Amino acid sequence: MVQREAVLRLDEQWARVRSGAAHAEPAERERLLDELIGALRALDDDDPRCGALLGLRLADRAAVRFAAGDRAGALATIEEGLRSSERAARHSPEFARWYARGLINHGVWLAWPLSDAARLPKHPLGPAASEGPSVMERAAGERARDLTRTAVEVWAGLDQRDPVNRRGLAQAKVFLGDRLAELGSAEEAVAWAVDAESDFRDLLLAGPAAEESQEAEEALDHIGRQLELRLRYLAFDSLVSLRARGLLPERLLPRAVVAAHIQGVAEAEIAARLHLGAEQVRTMLEVTPWRAVWRVEVRGPDGLWNVLGHPWHSGTEVRNRTAAEVGGEVLRAFAASADCPGAGAAWRIRLWWHEEGDPAGARFRYVSGAEA
Repeated sequence: MVQREAVLRLDEQWARVRSGAAHAEPAERERLLDELIGALRALDDDDPRCGALLGLRLADRAAVRFAAGDRAGALATIEEGLRSSERAARHSPEFARWYARGLINHGVWLAWPLSDAARLPKHPLGPAASEGPSVMERAAGERARDLTRTAVEVWAGLDQRDPVNRRGLAQAKVFLGDRLAELGSAEEAVAWAVDAESDFRDLLLAGPAAEESQEAEEALDHIGRQLELRLRYLAFDSLVSLRARGLLPERLLPRAVVAAHIQGVAEAEIAARLHLGAEQVRTMLEVTPWRAVWRVEVRGPDGLWNVLGHPWHSGTEVRNRTAAEVGGEVLRAFAASADCPGAGAAWRIRLWWHEEGDPAGARFRYVSGAEA
């Protein structure tokens, strides 16, 4: 008992240092954390609270290693921490919450190579991407997805009358959507994000404290941006599926209609399959702009593709136009211009929605002559 109390006091000391309430130099911080982890390990098997704390403190050490660029060390450390957290989770809702948060952190670190500097998926098109993740990166991403799904299940198994648990579940759904988007599962990524958005709106309506309201509003802003971006990668059948499942919010319908039209789906089919009026669809197309971005390249004598300058590498805002219509205009203008190379030369055009990126994501493609 004396040993346990001493360890808990040491943990309280670390918690003050960690929060900034107490100052410690970097070397002292590291020494204190090492001492605490060693002491907690000695009590892990016999004491659920010490086991749960061990999971937390190993996560702290993993965060330090990750911040220092040691991703492999961070992952190994948090793996050990999760084993302790999982054993302790069944003893207390508090310990279960700690375990769920650890699962989410582990998933974020595992999936790190699958996102860019802005934390958006590098390969949102999945198998269709021209340059997908490596085998090891994909395997790590799939494990990250599975860990995050487990976190959702842990939060869902807790008392949902407690707003802390409801908020934790909503946040876990957001992270699961992120992990799915990184693997190219665009429809399911949208589905989970919409589900999380609904949960956060319910939390706001419940009248939480000011700080919690701000967190919910920030989460809703993040989800809103993510949903608008993710709709760009959905085929029309996926939009129809989400609408049928009640997972295509009304505010996103104009963007969904535009997404379908960009793909060349006829207005009548859009209206019928999304259960909208013909006049609704027409109005949405007329008032909702989308940005077309194109790039024209010419193959040089060295065999390399050279990107031409403006206006052949540019973009514009358009309304009620398909990608094929805009791309066709660029094609005809370039073919009639002095910049178009002579007969037998190779050139190509790609056009994207919103921003250029993976060739597999281009909404319009043309390759001249023998290159076609």
